[in-house]
Amino acid sequence: MVKLSSINRPLNIAITTVSNSLLVEQCRAQNPRAQTALYRQYCDGMFVVACRYLKDTAEAEDAMQVAFIKAFKKIEQFKGDVSFGAWLKRIVINTCLDALKKKKIHFEEINEQTLSVEQQEDESWSVDNHITKQLIDQAIAKLSPSYKSVVQLFLLEGYDHQEIAQVLNITQNASRTKLHRGKIQLQQHLKQLHHGKGY
Repeated sequence: MVKLSSINRPLNIAITTVSNSLLVEQCRAQNPRAQTALYRQYCDGMFVVACRYLKDTAEAEDAMQVAFIKAFKKIEQFKGDVSFGAWLKRIVINTCLDALKKKKIHFEEINEQTLSVEQQEDESWSVDNHITKQLIDQAIAKLSPSYKSVVQLFLLEGYDHQEIAQVLNITQNASRTKLHRGKIQLQQHLKQLHHGKGY
């Protein structure tokens, strides 16, 4: 197992000439150089993903490194039906969510008897052309913790409600309701940010 603390040591191989599939195969054999190569290839992108969920950059970096260690330990579970990056991204997201749970950020219980109207709402996410991705990111960061993870998983990561329910250990009805309420809150934050009232 490669020690991530030594990740910056120079490599004697030309990483760029090695294909992803070959690197993955070498990682299955616990090849430290292949692990380092994959880490270097994906660490920046996975750090961005981790920062979406964990505001503290040190915590995000820790979660990212834990996720890489998990990925290398579970590399035999990678079947190639999705890209390695997509597979790794899910591990990063789950690791970040685990970190949030350890900080006792619990997801509020929702009375499912009140969900029928909200479930029928349109789940489209169209926004005005003048709304930038930066504004959307800022608005998502302002969401209540109970809604934020659902919105991030649905809007940014492309998870469906079945996947969100499994990851967050909630029902699909609760996922739909949290998404609906999060969407309303997100739209309010976007209006405030766009009109200069966000801070």
